[in-house]
Amino acid sequence: MKRLSLLASVLLLGVSATCYAGDGNPTGSASSSASNDSGSTPAPNAPVEPAKAQPAKKAGKYNQPLPRFAMGVRMSLLGAGVEVATPLSRRTNVRVGFNMFSYSRGFDKDGVSYAGQLSFRSMESHLDWFPFGGSFHLSPGLMAYNGNKITANASVPGGQSFSLGSTDYYSDPANPLSGTGKIGFNSVAPTFMFGFGNLLPRNGRHFSVPFELGFAYMGSPKATLNLAGGACDSTGLNCRAVASDPTIQSNIQSEQAKINNSMSPFKFYPIISLGFGYRF
Repeated sequence: MKRLSLLASVLLLGVSATCYAGDGNPTGSASSSASNDSGSTPAPNAPVEPAKAQPAKKAGKYNQPLPRFAMGVRMSLLGAGVEVATPLSRRTNVRVGFNMFSYSRGFDKDGVSYAGQLSFRSMESHLDWFPFGGSFHLSPGLMAYNGNKITANASVPGGQSFSLGSTDYYSDPANPLSGTGKIGFNSVAPTFMFGFGNLLPRNGRHFSVPFELGFAYMGSPKATLNLAGGACDSTGLNCRAVASDPTIQSNIQSEQAKINNSMSPFKFYPIISLGFGYRF
């Protein structure tokens, strides 16, 4: 009996141990079912870190707003000038300027003394195109007002020789030769310029130093001579009034033609310009 009781106890302990190991819970499967039915939720997932904000990209020169306008001063073969510019697009500006210059000098030609006055007055406009997006530009334009001219007071002392056309004369001692002369150009002239620099920099800068080369087509110069007084022939005799003698008037026309021919290279007037500008 004792052996049977001992065997029964061993069997009961083995069954109990097997149930405990299978359920992982001393209360058995019933306890596990109760735990699942209790409505408990599984552990939440690990929190997700928010995405890091990307740093803002620095605005390039093509992303910046267009400048409004600029002003500049310059020196050129047209004189001292001022100009203003405003943008049309990323690569184009429109520019308007005014130039002026005065210079006095005396000179002699064919025995006639001239007290000359060089007077330059001009207003011009340009379309500045920057084909490569840098400072190099091409600038077709128009000299809308061309007041450039050369004027002179002419005189020949009495008894002194001079020539008109190809004819020699002497100034009448009793009525010396005098008069005025003028060389003018077309009132409107097309221009073309190219160079480096932009009055309206697109890189955020405010200052600029534009440099340009080009020309203005001012047409053939037009010389006019208005002479008065008396002229005598090559012997100093036979003096007559210049204004009323047809032969002398014809020779005056020939002298005008000679002046025009000597000035003909200036129908393409060269322009070299250096300026300083500020962008607002």
